[in-house]
Amino acid sequence: MPDRRHNSPLAVAASSLPEPPCNGMRIVYLHQYFNTPDMAGGTRSYEMARRLVRAGHEVHMVTSSRASHGRRWRRTREAGIQVHWCPVPYTNAMGFGRRMAAFMQFAWRSARKAAGLPADVIFATSTPLTIALPAVYAARRQSAPMVFEVRDLWPEMPIAIGALKSRPAVAAARRLERFAYENADQIVALSPGMKAGVVAAGYPESRVTVIPNSCDRALFRGAEASGAAFRRARPWLQDRPLVVYAGTLGLINGVDYLARLARVVHRRDPEVRFLVVGDGGQHETVRRAAAELGVLEKNFFMMAPVPKSEMPAILAAADIATSVVVDIEATWSNSANKVFDALAAGRPIAINHGGWLADMIHETGCGLVLEAHDLDAAADRLVAALRDPGWLDRAQVAASRVAETRFDRDKLACQLETVLRRSVSPMRDRMAA
Repeated sequence: MPDRRHNSPLAVAASSLPEPPCNGMRIVYLHQYFNTPDMAGGTRSYEMARRLVRAGHEVHMVTSSRASHGRRWRRTREAGIQVHWCPVPYTNAMGFGRRMAAFMQFAWRSARKAAGLPADVIFATSTPLTIALPAVYAARRQSAPMVFEVRDLWPEMPIAIGALKSRPAVAAARRLERFAYENADQIVALSPGMKAGVVAAGYPESRVTVIPNSCDRALFRGAEASGAAFRRARPWLQDRPLVVYAGTLGLINGVDYLARLARVVHRRDPEVRFLVVGDGGQHETVRRAAAELGVLEKNFFMMAPVPKSEMPAILAAADIATSVVVDIEATWSNSANKVFDALAAGRPIAINHGGWLADMIHETGCGLVLEAHDLDAAADRLVAALRDPGWLDRAQVAASRVAETRFDRDKLACQLETVLRRSVSPMRDRMAA
C-alpha cells in the first residue's frame, strides 16, 4: 500500500491538528484489526494514533492485513503512523477454529515484530485477548511497560453468548485474561462496566482509566448535501423516515432484532425505512430472517460495508441511528463505535439494552431506549419519535452537545497520552537513577 494523503473529511481534520512539540515517547501500538479511513470498520486506533503522532510521539502500529496471504510484512505511513502489516487472512464469517488459528498466527508473528521496534511503551488493544501474548513478550524483551486496552469483557462475553462452552476453553481464556492484567502497568477500559469487570478480576482500580469511544464532529460537518444525494439516489428512500444500523453483523449484535422490529413498524407506518450497512458472520441469517418476515426490500434494506470516509453521508441521511445487541446483560457495557459516530453526526441514537449508554440517553435526551422483547412498544416509541419534528430537533441538538462535552476525541486522546506517560515515567526514572 503506497503512502498517500487522504482526501476524506478525516484527512482534513488531521491536517488541522497543532504541530508537534520536540520530544515524545516511542509507542509500539498492537491492534490486530487496525483500520484506516479508506477501510470499512472502526477507526479508534487510527484516530488515537494519529493524534499521538501530532503530539510529538513516534507511533509504530503492528497489525494484520486481513485480505492478504503469504509471509511478507509490508510497511506504510498513514497520517504519520508507521504501520506494519502482517498478512493473516480473517473474516467475521470464519468458524471458531479458524478464528483462533488467525489469532494465534498473528500473536506469534507480531511478537517478534513488536520486540524489534524500539519502544518506551507497548500499547495493546483487544479484541482478541490473544493480543496480550505479543504485547507482554515485546515489553519483557525491551524492558518497557505494557498498557492494555479492554474493548470488550473477555472471556465473559463469549461465555455469556455460548461461543466458549468447554471447561478447558473457558479455563484457558480466564488464564489468558489474568495473564494480560497481571502484566499490564495500566489498563484502559472503554466503559464503566468494563472497568468494573477488570477490577472484579482483581486488578487495582487506581490503575484503570475509562476512555470510551469518542466523537470527532469535524468529520461530519458539511455532510448534509451528501446525505441528500444519498437519499435521492435510492428510489426506495427519497424523503421517507430512515433508521440506520451501520456496523458488524455478529452473534453479539443480534441485528435480526431490527428485521423483526421493521415488520411491526410497517403495520404502523409503512413509509419508515430501515437500512443495515455492514457484514459479519450473521449477515445471511439477518437477510434470511428479513426475507421470511416479508420486509426485505420492502421497508428493510441491506448494504455492504463502506469505508469509514463514506459514513458521514449515510448518517446525514438518517433520522435515527441504532446500536443493538442480544439481550444478555454482559453486552450492556459495550462502547460501540456506531453510537459515537451517530452522536458526532448529530443524530439521535436508539439502543435496545440497559447499562451506561441507556443511562446517558435517559439523562441527556439524545435518543431512545427501545424495549428488547416488546416489539409493539418499541415500534410505537420509534414511530412516534420519527413523526415528531420537535423531538427530532431536540434529540439532534442533545446528540451534538453530548458529542462535544462528553466524548470529544481530542480530549480523550489527551487522556490516553496521560495514561501512556504515567506508565513510562517510573521506567525512565529508574533508568536515570
